[in-house]
Amino acid sequence: MSFRMRYDAAMMDDTPHILIVDDDTRLRSLLRKFLSEQGFRVTTAADGAEARERLRGLSFDILILDIMMPGESGLDLASDLRRQNDVPILLLTARDDVADRIEGLEAGADDYLSKPFEPRELVLRLKAILRRRPQEIEVEDEVCFGEFTFDLNRGELRRGDAFVHLTSSEAQLLRALARRPGQVVSREVLGEDTAAGSGARTVDVQITRLRRKIEDDPRFPRHLQTSRGIGYVLMVDRV
Repeated sequence: MSFRMRYDAAMMDDTPHILIVDDDTRLRSLLRKFLSEQGFRVTTAADGAEARERLRGLSFDILILDIMMPGESGLDLASDLRRQNDVPILLLTARDDVADRIEGLEAGADDYLSKPFEPRELVLRLKAILRRRPQEIEVEDEVCFGEFTFDLNRGELRRGDAFVHLTSSEAQLLRALARRPGQVVSREVLGEDTAAGSGARTVDVQITRLRRKIEDDPRFPRHLQTSRGIGYVLMVDRV
């Protein structure tokens, strides 16, 4: 099976996918085995560089990062990822000072667990984080915003009774946003949902073109808004 086929199969699976980043080989192995038995899909990385490689090829529901790693620390990795990605992050650390916990949360982590820990507590914390994360809203065939109606199945946009021409890429992008109305969607997710290999810059360009078609003033968008450093959100009137 090719990598692309494996990747597509993974994207179709609703099982939560976890990336564990820890330089302790034994702990990575134990966590992979335990969390897999608890119903998670698990991928591992030994350091920040390997984690970034995994993130370029796969989509994850949550990251578990060890703070104390050689090279790039878990704190540095979390802080950098948070500027471009809204994936939930749980930090693992051997330190349990209040100042350390605050530093981890300020870096963008959603939770913090000190070593040694009870594996069952880790599972409960992971499930709690996933419950708090906004879920994809069940939408009908159409969403409406301002004078516009977008048909998700056909990829057709209408302004009143008139059709607005969309390129294939623009229709895919609008569909990816319309599936999550009112929710911020990261550039990475939009790239995955629209075209394989689309980078953040490509998504930004497509957003600019789409705004010219749906906004009265693209400089001050009402419908297709920016979440700075993360991605975009489609503000709809109804679904």
